[in-house]
Amino acid sequence: MAPPVAQTRAFFSWSGGKDSVLALHRALDAGVRVEALLAMYDETGERSRSHAISRELMAAQAAALGIPLVMRSASWRDYEAVFVDQLRRFAAQGLTCGVFGDIDLQPHRDWEEKVCAAAGLSALLPLWQQDRRALAQQVIDLGFRARVVCVDARWLDASFCGAEYGQAFLSRLPEGVDACGENGEFHTFVFDGPRFLQPVAHRVAAVHELRFESPAPGHYFSAELVPA
Repeated sequence: MAPPVAQTRAFFSWSGGKDSVLALHRALDAGVRVEALLAMYDETGERSRSHAISRELMAAQAAALGIPLVMRSASWRDYEAVFVDQLRRFAAQGLTCGVFGDIDLQPHRDWEEKVCAAAGLSALLPLWQQDRRALAQQVIDLGFRARVVCVDARWLDASFCGAEYGQAFLSRLPEGVDACGENGEFHTFVFDGPRFLQPVAHRVAAVHELRFESPAPGHYFSAELVPA
């Protein structure tokens, strides 16, 4: 498919994290018309699949960005089917492109191009193959503010969870932990920045320890964010 150009009508596959926001910032700067933020939620519809953000805070974030939010719920088993169904709905509305915030993980890009193709859409990755540390620094330099909402206990302890993402956070990262968390070391929620009409008021209510056996075993710390 032809690459997206200015005034392309697009949706954004939205996590609410710093990479999503930076990719959105670049897409908008290029003239892409992002008409919807698509956030995937768990079966309960209460927490986002990627970063465990509540519906209320994700809606407040989208309102602050001035872009409509579309939330769909899915299990891991039917995630792809639900995602493609929504992309086909976007295509029926005249959208022609999906925007994604991935940096350099090829399996992620392969999946994104596959689901977009299934709906007759093209995929745009504004951060693709950029230097990870440079991207992390750009997030900070542009003035975006983000909260660390989840960390993988294999790399980071609970003290990192709930911290603000910035120079102090980056300076504390152990050797081998990526500054963007691109390997799944941590996830973020952006609450303010140059694209925001107003900050998303919130506080960290608690930090929870989580252990999962499926779809793969995991040990995490998750910050429970609530409106302030």
